[in-house]
Amino acid sequence: MDTVIFNVLIIFGTLFGIIYVAVSSRTRVRLALIEKGADASIFASGLKKNSNIFSIVLVNLSLLLVSVGIGIFLAAILHQSFNIDADVAYPGTIFTVAGIGLFIGYKLSSKIGNQ
Repeated sequence: MDTVIFNVLIIFGTLFGIIYVAVSSRTRVRLALIEKGADASIFASGLKKNSNIFSIVLVNLSLLLVSVGIGIFLAAILHQSFNIDADVAYPGTIFTVAGIGLFIGYKLSSKIGNQ
């Protein structure tokens, strides 16, 4: 029980440390640019270029989840109908179909990014 609590504390501490370093370094860079007299519009210019990032992440995540579901369904069919060992059918089919879904997501993301 003590090791579980210790592991959870380590994981959350690591996540907090990563987020803290990212936010504080971003703030320091922005303050340094403001002190040098840089225009504040450079902070908003990144938003215009990256406005499609949410849609790209959403497309990739949805395709990944759908393909994992299809992989589980196909693995169950392989296991029940063709008597393929479950230890082979499930991981193999899930990873294969998920890879195909991510490839399709990559192709769709490149089309979204070009618009």
